[in-house]
Amino acid sequence: MIEYLIHDEWNIIEEGFKPEHHRSSESIFSLGNGKMGQRANFEETYTGPTLQGSYVAGIYYPDKTRVGWWKNGYPEYFAKVLNSPNWIGIDVQIDGHFLDLYTCKTENFRRVLNMQEGYLLREFTAIMDDGKKVAVVAKRFLSMADTEVGAIRYSVTPLNFEGKISFTPYLDGDVENEDSNYDEKFWNLLEMEAHPGEAYLVTETKKLGFRAGFGMMVKTFIQGVEISIKPEILKKEAWVGNRFEKVIKEGEQFTIEKIAGVTSSLNYSKNDILVATKKSTKAGFDKGFDKLFEAHKNEWKQKWIHSDIKIEGDIAAQQGIRFNIFHLNQTYTGEDERLNVGPKGFTGEKYGGSTYWDTEAYCIPFFVSTAPSNVTRNLLIYRYKQLDKAIENAGKLGFKDGAALYPMVTMNGEECHNEWEITFEEIHRNGAIAFAIHNYIRHTNDFKYLEEYGLEVLIGISRFWSQRVNWSGEKKKYVMLGVTGPNEYENNINNNWYTNKMATWCMKYTSEAIEIVKKNNIDAFNQIVDKTKFKTEEETAKWKDIVDKMYFPFNEELNVFMQQDGYMDKEHILVKDLDPKQRPINQHWSWDRILRSCYIKQADTLQGIYVLEEQFDLETIKRNFEFYEPRTVHESSLSPCVHSILAAKIGMIDKAYEMYLRTSRLDIDDYNHEAHEGLHITSMAGTWMSVVEGFGGKRVYDGKLYLNPVIPGQWKKYAFRITFMNNDLEVIVSKEKVAVASHSNNPVEMYLYNQLIKVEPQQTVEINVG
Repeated sequence: MIEYLIHDEWNIIEEGFKPEHHRSSESIFSLGNGKMGQRANFEETYTGPTLQGSYVAGIYYPDKTRVGWWKNGYPEYFAKVLNSPNWIGIDVQIDGHFLDLYTCKTENFRRVLNMQEGYLLREFTAIMDDGKKVAVVAKRFLSMADTEVGAIRYSVTPLNFEGKISFTPYLDGDVENEDSNYDEKFWNLLEMEAHPGEAYLVTETKKLGFRAGFGMMVKTFIQGVEISIKPEILKKEAWVGNRFEKVIKEGEQFTIEKIAGVTSSLNYSKNDILVATKKSTKAGFDKGFDKLFEAHKNEWKQKWIHSDIKIEGDIAAQQGIRFNIFHLNQTYTGEDERLNVGPKGFTGEKYGGSTYWDTEAYCIPFFVSTAPSNVTRNLLIYRYKQLDKAIENAGKLGFKDGAALYPMVTMNGEECHNEWEITFEEIHRNGAIAFAIHNYIRHTNDFKYLEEYGLEVLIGISRFWSQRVNWSGEKKKYVMLGVTGPNEYENNINNNWYTNKMATWCMKYTSEAIEIVKKNNIDAFNQIVDKTKFKTEEETAKWKDIVDKMYFPFNEELNVFMQQDGYMDKEHILVKDLDPKQRPINQHWSWDRILRSCYIKQADTLQGIYVLEEQFDLETIKRNFEFYEPRTVHESSLSPCVHSILAAKIGMIDKAYEMYLRTSRLDIDDYNHEAHEGLHITSMAGTWMSVVEGFGGKRVYDGKLYLNPVIPGQWKKYAFRITFMNNDLEVIVSKEKVAVASHSNNPVEMYLYNQLIKVEPQQTVEINVG
């Protein structure tokens, strides 16, 4: 853990500037609005360690795969979310000397991410080499209301002198990705313009030809009063700006407001990018910083109404959950079915591709309960539109007849991950995608989705599973060989329990979905049969045979499910007996040593028990939890939340709380020493799950809502809102009682502590628990 941020309910606060924390802070204080994102780089010059990061949603580059030894089936490229032209830059000079926090001294440095209103604020006093002091205040946001606009207000006040202050706002197209495989720059400059008070760039990605436009318009002020300064027009290669210079008296505040417009060819024709950029920039400029911010703040207010979780009595826990919800909401808004939730969102370059199984396994539960149903529907449509590519991916590996293997990492549906043990063995992602369809429908009753999209996806996935297994003459069972489960500290193993379990679940659920579609819309079903060339009786019979005869590793002596064949052949030294100096083991041990150890990177068998919990009694869950938790190092961000939920289920509230803090503060406290690479956006949804599904005990079985809340001893009260069947419900839990309040116009029946209750419209039902 690296704790340098102040605990606060609504803000992330850094006091005192330390360059060794700066790259992590650039990630933690990042901003986004669904269409674009920006790391918390300084506007002014900074010559210290930094990762410049400005990102435009949906724009990527197919960076040619680089491996030591090529294997048949390797993807040709690894997709990279591109660091796009820098629109935030404002060079600041004090009597000709650049303001640079890496070289000058600072006092009273304070950086604040205001999560309630969605803005980044910096305040500090800089002491130049010649002793001159300036007070600086910089505020910026990416508008949630005008999503092609970003705004910066930057002020400098001389404290002990009168002198020349210059602002040079600019746009810089000469950027690179730190993770470029061949040190290649990914952008070409197409157009560049500069006029007094404004400038524009249009750039195009190499290979795929995505275009992006960046514009800026600026105003200057003294003491809050707008003034006119004739700027110097500056141009370099792929760089354009204006310089505003003025002699400023001691104690006077000199301010620049920079309004930026950012557009892309995802939303405009390529030839119209410059015109669109000018239009968006001008629209933002005409509204002005304050009006833009007011509209932006109102959008955040609405988002917090539906997604906030309130915790009383534990500021660290409160800050952690809001931090995670904040980043989820600013990363994905659900307005564009072409977009998805990347593991790093808009906060860094690691993991390249925009979509992993994380979306279906972790983000769907969050969005289906906190956002309008179309948001989750769009996430699922994203996968449907890439079904042909999933069938192609399976075909490259030798599967046929419409079998679909969804990619581990993708931008366009094509697999672009180049680690063999993940790309070709971590096939459990197919199960997560199928389960997400089920999860969405059981929360919404949107069975129409099955007819329009879902059933085709399920058929493709089940066809894959039926071809991926083989019959073991020795075991007289179907087995699945050569896989990697969720626990990536095991590669190329046989009969991963989770993978086998999800495969059988998928085939069974697909058969059920077939009957639902046949019953609801036989014409739609017949169209799907024709389109997929589905042999209904033959294929479903084969699936049933596999479901009935699948092999699942089990240890009779311990009475627990085995993660995979041979797991007990390992030396079993528990995590508590590891030398803390060897943690995390992925940063201290060889891969060979990790693979031979019993240590589990993330929930694996327990992941399956979490997903299919209704299949297991409490004692079974408890036995497996008590076996696997002591062997899990939680070196994946996706792990602690699952353990937290199951610990709450079996009454281990202290363990649930420990795991909750770990998942909610994973990035804030940098548990795994990775924050400098970007945040763990998709696992942040697991933090929400830890509260709502863990402590709140929220479940949905057979279209019915269940709540079984518990409360950690550290909390006085907590509350959350969920949407279920389009009904908005608020749950308030204290040590004395549980209340369910309706914000809906319809009566809602649900189970509270397994007791059927009816919550009337705009009414509250309370149950005493103390």
